Amino acid sequence: MRKLKIGIACYPTYGGSGVLATELGLALARHGHEVHLFSYARPTRLASYHQGIEFHNVTVSSYPLFQYPPYDLALASVMRQVMCERSLDVLHVHYAVPHAICAYVAREMNTHCDTKIITTLHGTDITILGRDPNYRDVIPFGLEKSDAVVSVSHWLAEQTREVFDYTGPIDVLPNFVDQDLFKPRADDVVRRELGGEDHALLVHMSNFRSLKRVGDTVEVLHRLRSERPVRLLLVGDGPDQCLVRELATRLGVLDQVRFLGEIDNVASIVAAADVALFPSESESFGLAPLEAMACGVPVVTTNVGGLPEVVVHGESGFLHDVGDTDGMAADVDLLLDDPARRDAMGRAGVRRVTEEFSLVRSLRQHEELYTRVLADDP
Repeated sequence: MRKLKIGIACYPTYGGSGVLATELGLALARHGHEVHLFSYARPTRLASYHQGIEFHNVTVSSYPLFQYPPYDLALASVMRQVMCERSLDVLHVHYAVPHAICAYVAREMNTHCDTKIITTLHGTDITILGRDPNYRDVIPFGLEKSDAVVSVSHWLAEQTREVFDYTGPIDVLPNFVDQDLFKPRADDVVRRELGGEDHALLVHMSNFRSLKRVGDTVEVLHRLRSERPVRLLLVGDGPDQCLVRELATRLGVLDQVRFLGEIDNVASIVAAADVALFPSESESFGLAPLEAMACGVPVVTTNVGGLPEVVVHGESGFLHDVGDTDGMAADVDLLLDDPARRDAMGRAGVRRVTEEFSLVRSLRQHEELYTRVLADDP
């Protein structure tokens, strides 16, 4: 295909939508496309300069009249400028609020602008904000003004149709993993640094929001058989971290928990673990479980949302009801007791990622989507 000029708008935080958008931008740039990334801060996966990607830092002027700085207007203005200067072929926005509306406003401000707008839905922009009366009308407007709407799972596509009575087409393009980065590792240096020589290692990564139920990972740790030394690695940060720390203290396991915060070498930490724990209350897809699978680490998670589309129960991990910390602990004990089964499930996870969720496959799917949208009549 011809080389395109592609804009990508996302949130820069530790959540899945920003990670996916940034990784997609990096892959597109490596494939020869010109990529422009819009956000209010440099995304965590774009730590430094990358050839082929221009980062546009959207700043909001401070003015006493504004109780809430109008980021959406500033974003639309920067989008419009880049659309005009670079003649973008596609503006691909991740997360509906406010990016879809900003993209539409930016295009409307440019006379005879042919830039196509693609909106990828990631989850809470539909399942939570979509049910909020404040956004109930504006989100479907943004979808209708998009030239293509993408969902990261079949479950989320159905939720979009249900919440908004949306009848337009939705392309399902699952999240992906860069297997050059997330892969099984034989190097035990990181494991030794984390105490894995003497302890089994459990890992959890998230943005520590209530929906992630990070406290359940501590409950699982508390319910494991006491004769085995185990350490829980918590990667990420967010509003529930203090509550999780208090719970670990109350249950007497704080010395077994390591709060690693937001770190750059996530892949090496995950690959060093024996089991990955994700007790979420809701997941539109489950990028963190997918990254664990790519590292050959079995996943113990919940049977909600798009997770069953990622984790095959009994093959690459185990699925449980939300809050079933006893069942999760039993499966963690099972995996720690049986290294052969743990390794077999890890290998099954790697195969599934390679077959269904590889970066190469997703890059091809996105390029095909862009080509199709650009071929459509205005």
